[in-house]
Amino acid sequence: MSLIESIILGIIQGIAEFLPISSSGHLAIFKKIFGLSDVGLTYDILLHAGTLIAVFIVYWKDIWELIKEGLGIVADFFKNVGRFFSNIGKDNKKDYLKVINTPYRRFVMFVIVSTIPTGIMGVVFKSVFNLDSPALIVPGIGLLITGLMLFMVDEIPAGSKTPKEMTYKNALIIGIAQGIATLPGISRSGTTLTVGVINGLERKFAVKYSFIMSIPAILGACVLDLKDLFAPENAIPTTELIYYFIGAAVACVVGFICIKTLLILYKNRKMKYFSYYCFVAGIIAIIANFVA
Repeated sequence: MSLIESIILGIIQGIAEFLPISSSGHLAIFKKIFGLSDVGLTYDILLHAGTLIAVFIVYWKDIWELIKEGLGIVADFFKNVGRFFSNIGKDNKKDYLKVINTPYRRFVMFVIVSTIPTGIMGVVFKSVFNLDSPALIVPGIGLLITGLMLFMVDEIPAGSKTPKEMTYKNALIIGIAQGIATLPGISRSGTTLTVGVINGLERKFAVKYSFIMSIPAILGACVLDLKDLFAPENAIPTTELIYYFIGAAVACVVGFICIKTLLILYKNRKMKYFSYYCFVAGIIAIIANFVA
């Protein structure tokens, strides 16, 4: 892979990971165009790391609170376990702590609930489908589905649910939607945003939840790939590795800009513009599948 190709794919990843046009679909299409179907596991992992850093930069305050409250949940759980054993045989029993007692602790639990179906579906889809280098018709159809969802989302009435009103059922449904979005061409952000609004989430919170819930999903996918990362066939020259890191840095910078852009467009109900693009890109990919 050349430096220019690495930068181009980094730009595509940064744009398509956060704008609702499917990073997997666009990477699959452009890898076909550039003849980079064997681009390598290392580069894919670094691209995702770059976009994760962008999420951490934009939502660092929320993520820091989630980390603190997550540790608080673990600490209070073990305190309750200790009280359970200390209460045995005593008349004057200590009361148990209420573990999920703040909006951020509820937020932590919702992300966990959403991650479970996403993880299961991601493993199943990876074993059944060729997600790394699919035929162009696959991301083409996925992009048409994404376009349809984005066309609908602007018309859905605004919800009012924040972490205080959201339910575990909502989190489970959004997690299933994120799992489906592991298929090429189906936008993860577009799918989770649409399903989040359908489930009554307040639009600003729907965006935040969509991006933050992507963190364990993307990390999990990278961890699953780590076992193959150091295989001999995945060894790469030092120069090319430098190109990979440059591509990841580009993905981070572009991703940061795109998150900020999406927040404005989503708030102003401008998602139809993305739907038109997905329809066109999907049709072109399907046609290219048969004529290329």
